[in-house]
Amino acid sequence: MVDYFFVYDLHGNSLMHPREPERVGHNFWSMRDPQGALTIQKLIGAASHGGGYVRYAWQRPSTGRVAPKLGYVVALERWGWMVGTGIYLDDVDTALQRIDARASANIERTMSWLTAIALTGAAAIAVCALVLNVSESRSADAKLKLLAQRVVESQEQERARLSRELHDGISQMMVSAKLMLESALARFERGTSRVPEAEQALVSGVGRLGETLREVRRISHALRPSMLDDLGLAAALEQLVRELGAESGIDIGYTQVAHSGTRPLPEAVNTALFRIAQEALSNIVHHAQASRAAVTLDIGAQSVTLTIADNGCGFDAERSQADARRGIGLRNMRERLDALGGMLTITSQVGHTIVAARVPLRSAA
Repeated sequence: MVDYFFVYDLHGNSLMHPREPERVGHNFWSMRDPQGALTIQKLIGAASHGGGYVRYAWQRPSTGRVAPKLGYVVALERWGWMVGTGIYLDDVDTALQRIDARASANIERTMSWLTAIALTGAAAIAVCALVLNVSESRSADAKLKLLAQRVVESQEQERARLSRELHDGISQMMVSAKLMLESALARFERGTSRVPEAEQALVSGVGRLGETLREVRRISHALRPSMLDDLGLAAALEQLVRELGAESGIDIGYTQVAHSGTRPLPEAVNTALFRIAQEALSNIVHHAQASRAAVTLDIGAQSVTLTIADNGCGFDAERSQADARRGIGLRNMRERLDALGGMLTITSQVGHTIVAARVPLRSAA
């Protein structure tokens, strides 16, 4: 610890030195250390050049031995003094060794505690693993594997569907539009006598490109309608019903029942019910041979129910779910609802089919 300072004038005379008062009044300008360095001149030189740290050798008063020392000196030019202080470097080394020893001891204690905690935790985990029922673990693994397989199958089917739509629809339209535009350009290059024909080819090409854009929008909307994110489930269902009705020629109605005290539906519920409506209406359009269908959205304070009914030919729901290829849509519906704590009910006979999806809002929130 530095708790003193010494004072010399700029000629090497000692003016004050609390640790070595016998030096006061003597001149040490020519004093040299064991290596021959002029110690006081070195200190005064550093102070005269703005002050700073100086390493030098000095005799310790307590032991009488010369030891390395680090001092800091400044010059007080008004009085012609050099004021400084210092610390013996071996004291610093001793202090650092004590700190290192304490740190090492703390680290060892900490590692001992961590090792004990880790061993205790490992033992607890091992005991818990032994307590688990093996049959339940196997059953859970089988269900997880089956679910993962269904997810992969669904993803692959969706990718295949997108690939077919892009290849059979957009790709062919783009090729046709390209050929039409190339034909128009070739006619322009041959002269101006056949400009009307070239103009007609360009008009047809532009029309085909417009169809392509509409096809792109249709596929994009089928993947994720923007209205579902912007305006919610009711608006997205209304748009879905309107578009499918126009495309298929089926009379599809939409009704919304909203009770007092209802709140906006969670995003997960919106997405699940919209996908269920998409799947059910797609089945009606492609398989039911129906002339009429109705979609009803009933939003209550405790639950929300989506009902899709049609007057088509009906189907065997249990048999369809058992068929790995035909029942994937129904399984997807059930799995979406299971994730939300909901329930899917299907009743079907010739001329009357109802698909009802109910989700409790407290579980879905």
